Amino acid sequence: MLRQYCFACHNERAQIGGLALDTLDMAQVPARADVWEQVVRKLRTGAMPPAGRPRPDAAASNDVATWLETQLDRAALEHPNPGRPTLHRLNRAEYRNAVRDLLAVDVDASLLPADNAAYGFDNNADALTLSSALTERYLSAAAKISQMALGRLRGSPPPETILVPTDRDQGGRVSDDLPFGSRGGTVFRYYFPVDGDYRFDMRPREGGVDGGFVGVTTEPHQLDVSLDGVRVWTGTVGGSALEGLRGDDRIAAILESLRFQVPVKAGAYQVQVYFAAKTSAYVEDLFDPDLRRDPYRAGNGEPAISSVTIIGPPAGAASVGDSPSRRRLLVCAPTSEDDVTCAKTIIATLARRAYRRPVTDADLEGPLSLYRDGARAGGFESGIELAVRGILVSPNFLFRFEAQPASAVAETPYRISDLELATRLSFFLWSTIPDDELLDLAGQETLREPSILQEQVRRMLADPRSQALVDNFAGQWLHIRNVATLQPSPELLFHFDDGLRNAFERETQLFFDSIIRENRSVLDLLDADYTFLNERLATHYGIPGVHGARFRRVSLPADSVRRGLLGQGSILTGTSRANRTSPVIRGKWILDNILGAPPPPPPPDVPDLEEGRDPRKVLPIREQMAAHRAHPVCASCHAQMDQLGFALENFDAIGEWREIYPSGVPIDPSAKFPDGTTFTGPAELRAVLLSHSDDFLTTVTDRLLTYALGRGVEATDAPVVRQIKRAAAAENYAFASLVQGIVASTPFQMRMAQEHAN
Repeated sequence: MLRQYCFACHNERAQIGGLALDTLDMAQVPARADVWEQVVRKLRTGAMPPAGRPRPDAAASNDVATWLETQLDRAALEHPNPGRPTLHRLNRAEYRNAVRDLLAVDVDASLLPADNAAYGFDNNADALTLSSALTERYLSAAAKISQMALGRLRGSPPPETILVPTDRDQGGRVSDDLPFGSRGGTVFRYYFPVDGDYRFDMRPREGGVDGGFVGVTTEPHQLDVSLDGVRVWTGTVGGSALEGLRGDDRIAAILESLRFQVPVKAGAYQVQVYFAAKTSAYVEDLFDPDLRRDPYRAGNGEPAISSVTIIGPPAGAASVGDSPSRRRLLVCAPTSEDDVTCAKTIIATLARRAYRRPVTDADLEGPLSLYRDGARAGGFESGIELAVRGILVSPNFLFRFEAQPASAVAETPYRISDLELATRLSFFLWSTIPDDELLDLAGQETLREPSILQEQVRRMLADPRSQALVDNFAGQWLHIRNVATLQPSPELLFHFDDGLRNAFERETQLFFDSIIRENRSVLDLLDADYTFLNERLATHYGIPGVHGARFRRVSLPADSVRRGLLGQGSILTGTSRANRTSPVIRGKWILDNILGAPPPPPPPDVPDLEEGRDPRKVLPIREQMAAHRAHPVCASCHAQMDQLGFALENFDAIGEWREIYPSGVPIDPSAKFPDGTTFTGPAELRAVLLSHSDDFLTTVTDRLLTYALGRGVEATDAPVVRQIKRAAAAENYAFASLVQGIVASTPFQMRMAQEHAN
């Protein structure tokens, strides 16, 4: 079959795609696993031979792919190759979570710069380099965090301003985290580092014609501020006090009315700022709520919040009292200002968790030396603060070390220790350090026992910290992290705003979280009979019967276009241009993230499509894309990408359903799969993708393994991926079964020995 259908293009002379199959020895398939694994994926997805070329029947293609897989799997079983990740630095999310679990301190992610990504994830060891600038940031962060942990800040904490998105519609309840009967405002987590009086300065949205602020008139509006649901202040925006005031005096009075001071105990709180619901909307707004979201209107007659600034206690006014961080850190009480015994207990307890292993006297020597220096200068807590700072910048904390045993033979696999396994497991499922239960089991060398390991995986997936899989794994694989930056053109998509943006993000997060929490089949990602909606998103989707800002599970009928990821606004908007859909981007997203068959990068000399400002005068996208498909270099890839994207053309650039283009031309959602199967629209596309579910399962497993290992998955890992899939089939590919398979796999539990180990 290969000679008949493949060698014409992939030969030593032509080398289409840089591939020559005619020179390879079919009797030695494992010797070129890197090439043959690519062939297997292309055959499985039907991507090769390309459209327009003679093709074998499906049975013949499947037979060849199966034979190749058998050869490769047998070789992998006889000669396992677990690979060897490079030295692994904690990324920004892992560092933040580790500090939270070590010290009960919530730190701002901006303390450290964003990490580079590789193979789709920012926990890839090869991308996590350490520069001199990053070292300086670690030193600065450690100093600030150690002060926060003990409530010993130098001077007054700097003011922090939380901005409210300018396109947020504050005409109704904006979050599940705000009380019923509220309107507008914002909600956010904030860490108050010390006990003391904190000042809140709130600023209304600007742009109104009367007093410089939208909706601030002589009509009063009640504004409330709560911390963890406990109201700490009630004020009035506007009202009779503004009568007779003009210009700067009016502005000053408004701002002064939105300023207050309140005592707060140190710790992390959910800050809630909201108006009491009442309506002073324009009459036409009441009949057509969409008008409220029109950026060209002056507003709906109601004030809104644009920012909240929190100013910490002035220098010398803060007190050092009880706090979650002090309780977490100070596990004993000193009997004197130089109590070395208590200091050693505190430092050893902290270092054990920070270093993810039992600590030795040598490990404690450095932090204890720092403690003595600090204690001599400023007493016991000054010494502890300096010791904490030293631990936070220690390589033992910042890097995940895995020591190669002295008995290991180069180029042979060996098992990592139980403690190293505990660290791998914790950073995989929680993006943070192991807890005491994991460390205790690892210290007893019982963690790797299959029954115990399986039970720990179940426990960890049920733990709230597994939210990290949604935030960091799904957030990157499904590009959920990018939703916050989406900004469609307001000229063409005027009814898009922050509320819809947040709803897109929340739907996909809750959807993926349900797969984890309920241990559902990962195939539900393609065709689930439910999703999560609030009123705003349900209205956008045209789904009746959903009321209020609260998200809830909503059942979807079998013919719903909203079933699965490809019906969700986060995916559809994230794969569009600012002012139009893009079959290329959507098709590429499907090839990348569903089928696991990414196309090669485009040649550098291909021009972008010409953009027109008036959508009524723009050619239908199918006609526009014909130019790229006519380009001989682009034809083969665009024939695949464009077709998959055309099936989603009924969804506009923000995922709203439509039957015609703005020009009045009917939409044609017919398309063809790489293997020649024809289909029309998203429902039939889902059916075709489900018929290729094995490709999707391979992709999910591949991505999850990449994330778990913190390195790129190589050809030598492909047999492991197939093994995990086969084992998971007995549980209908439940999410936990894939995780259990990864945790039990050779690459996760072993490393390849090197001649010169790092």
